[in-house]
Amino acid sequence: MNKEEAKERIRVLSDSLNRHNYLYHVLDKPEISDQTFDTLRNELAILEKTYPEFSSPNSPTQRIGGQPLKEFRKFKHAQRMPSLNDSFDFEDVKAWAERLKKISSDAVENGFYCELKIDGIAVELIYKNRVLAIASTRGDGIIGEDVTQNIKTVNAVPLSLLSDGEINRNLETLGLSHLSKRILPLLSGELIIRGEVFISKSSFRKINIAQTNKGEGTYANPRNLAAGSVRQLDPTVTKSRALDSYAYGLMTNLGQSNHEEEHALLKALGFKTNSHNSFCSDIDAIHEFRNYWEKHRTGLEYEIDGIVAILNDNRLFNKLGIVGRSPRAAIAYKFAPAESQTVVEDIIVQVGRTGVLTPVAVLRPVRIGGVMVSRATLHNLDEINRLDVKIGDTVVVGRAGDVIPDIKSVLKDLRGGKEKRFSMPMKCPVCGELVEKITEQVAYKCINKECPAIRREGIYHFVSRRAFNIDGVGPRIIDQLMEAALIEDPADLFFLKKDDLLNLERFADKSAENTILSIKSKKNVTLNKFIYALGIGHVGEETANALARKFNNIDKLKNASASALEKIEDIGPVVADSIHEWFLRPYNKRLLEKLCRADIKIDVVKSAKYNPLVNEKTFVLTGSLDTISRDEAQNRIRDLGGYVSSSVSKNINFVVAGSEAGSKLDRATKLGLKIIDEKEFLEMLAM
Repeated sequence: MNKEEAKERIRVLSDSLNRHNYLYHVLDKPEISDQTFDTLRNELAILEKTYPEFSSPNSPTQRIGGQPLKEFRKFKHAQRMPSLNDSFDFEDVKAWAERLKKISSDAVENGFYCELKIDGIAVELIYKNRVLAIASTRGDGIIGEDVTQNIKTVNAVPLSLLSDGEINRNLETLGLSHLSKRILPLLSGELIIRGEVFISKSSFRKINIAQTNKGEGTYANPRNLAAGSVRQLDPTVTKSRALDSYAYGLMTNLGQSNHEEEHALLKALGFKTNSHNSFCSDIDAIHEFRNYWEKHRTGLEYEIDGIVAILNDNRLFNKLGIVGRSPRAAIAYKFAPAESQTVVEDIIVQVGRTGVLTPVAVLRPVRIGGVMVSRATLHNLDEINRLDVKIGDTVVVGRAGDVIPDIKSVLKDLRGGKEKRFSMPMKCPVCGELVEKITEQVAYKCINKECPAIRREGIYHFVSRRAFNIDGVGPRIIDQLMEAALIEDPADLFFLKKDDLLNLERFADKSAENTILSIKSKKNVTLNKFIYALGIGHVGEETANALARKFNNIDKLKNASASALEKIEDIGPVVADSIHEWFLRPYNKRLLEKLCRADIKIDVVKSAKYNPLVNEKTFVLTGSLDTISRDEAQNRIRDLGGYVSSSVSKNINFVVAGSEAGSKLDRATKLGLKIIDEKEFLEMLAM
């Protein structure tokens, strides 16, 4: 075979394989067997290796993925990728429609388009000259991550658009022939598509079976697995997960006048769209659509947690715009949080890092929303009394926000008379020391400052994201290290060696090495984070920032008197005593000495740049900010010598009100506080 013959054969094979991939994964109408497809792809791979000058980015062989990445490149979206406001109640949806009509009287006249809300990860696809050029995640809506290599492994995502002939045939079938002349010339430019990448229930089951067979832990739910798969640095791992995708948004104007037509155009171009999505003429139809799929979702091959209702008319949709991070003309109408009933087999007590005792219900294991639940928090004794829950009761358990297990109610008519009432223990279940009720609170607390449970929770806190932020060292690993007597306090982490970890469960040579490197990489820390990491009672991030700014190094803070501490703004006598006493305790003195021996470097907090509008002023942030994240806004205030408060009081200087500001704004208005918008806030920072 000469070069010209090879070039032509590569073209023919590529076109044929792309067509058969479309027939199989998008239309579900395969014309050839899997074996035949694999044979053709192998032939193409050999030819491309022999004649690399003739391979192209849209070749079917590119779905295998490239070399593993070291990290993902950040990607800025040309248009914000919005998130949706959630509603669980039909009255909220009706109120949403009424708000739209107040803004534009004709808003709902052309009906709505409803889509199934798939539990996956949102992605943006950019095609240039008809070929997939960039695929990115949503991120914060403005900045995502470039995951092109991984998305290329998803068979339902076209590597290139269909041919003109196929598009024209599809347009004719869909009744959109009138758009043909407008569409085809535009396809050689830039085309932006948005969609959802997810994993099917059957693929999820297969992966978990394989995990079990390997003796490894199973994955919690399809959504988390899909998101994690898209963000794998090695695309071959993503490929192995058999991800699927539906397109739902066409951001490029190809002449579509409504959302229903937009979906038809996506289908015509070769994208997989959800056939269950439907036009709904009014609010009642939306409600019926949602209720139907709440009852029938178990029959779907993928997980959904509700529907999305969108104003069908594109002109009106764009006219109504975006508020905060969400489009006004779309809403997620979600299903009621998944719940189930089970039995409270026991009520035990956990001891937190500050010594507070929290009652926890031990449940007969039950699967809720794809997760096996065996524990549910009961918060405190008041909550137990409010629910009137007893050991042995049959209870309804839900997952608050579809995440945290929570007892919703007790089925008292199922009681048989053998149920037992719970009472808070008089002694700590961990160290056996006395327990005291905190004055004027519902909480009970272990009074032993040396309690092992307090130390354990203290280590969890020490490694957390807002403290030392040690990646790969979480509660499970800390538990293993403590049970193996390898650590007693946070400082011991920095003295660990790789060989120490190799004796622990699930640690191989590489994972042990990575964990040690992760710990060593966090030996430099700012003073405010160091103070916060110590877990001093009543000292949160803001207080830690104030202390770091005032004392500038840990020795000055360590030697400060309670009266000196009390002079710092927002630090009262209780907090001052708590800080002062912490540094006097022998255990804490030894901890600081060990951290010093571990060669922890504490960076001095830079002096704040003087800004008279911000310096020594206290701010409250409420609502959503469009051009700056909440964390960034707080850091900017602190850098300029200001303070951030989480609550509204008469001592607040400024309340920054973003979109969808809530009760804090109402309280600030009643107190007559100075309220500023995002624009004015940013102008203050720039002074």
